[in-house]
Amino acid sequence: MVRKANGRAAGGSGGGGGRGAVKRARRPEVRLPALEPYAGARLAPDGDYDGLEFRETDLAGQDGAGARFLDCALRGCALDDASLRHARFLDSALTGVRGVGTDLAEATLRDVELTDARLGGTQLHGAVLERVRIGGGKLDYLNLRTARLRDVVFEGCVLIEPDFAGARLERVEFVDCALTGVEFTGAALTDVDLRGAAPLEIAGGVERLAGAVISTGQLLDLAPVLAARLGIRVEG
Repeated sequence: MVRKANGRAAGGSGGGGGRGAVKRARRPEVRLPALEPYAGARLAPDGDYDGLEFRETDLAGQDGAGARFLDCALRGCALDDASLRHARFLDSALTGVRGVGTDLAEATLRDVELTDARLGGTQLHGAVLERVRIGGGKLDYLNLRTARLRDVVFEGCVLIEPDFAGARLERVEFVDCALTGVEFTGAALTDVDLRGAAPLEIAGGVERLAGAVISTGQLLDLAPVLAARLGIRVEG
């Protein structure tokens, strides 16, 4: 595995437009070695998977809790109701995976690229995401409550009612994303760039946006929510 993290922002180089004040996320660059095809029948709890390609593998309902995936590629796999609690995905790429109710609670994703996924109700509460890029695809009702996100980029994806309640976000970017019904109650944000989210619709926790940066247009859009939260009456 050869990997180099970098700090490029999708919005371009340089510090124009105030971007210099925001620390950019370090993106993963996942370069997989030659992979062996996965030939197993079912995942094993606490299993060890190294240098394998899972191509269109049906992992629905399987139990891989506590498993370790190192230098692996999951391509077009079904993850419906798969149990991957406490699993570790390291230096790996997940492309075109799909599923409803996937359990990744308290999992670790480090130096991972998740591309063109279609996932619903994925449980990532208490998880650790570090140097992760989530590009394209659609994620419905993503549960990231109390998770820790550091150097994470959401790019070109649709996020419907994601829940970051109680989570800690540091150097997180949203680039060309739709972010609707997002929950930030109790979250702690540091260097979180929301300017690339359109629309940006916050369901709760608007008062927790300290540590985030938004655009002037987003501020105007959020004005009614901010006024209601602060008890400000706007008349005339």
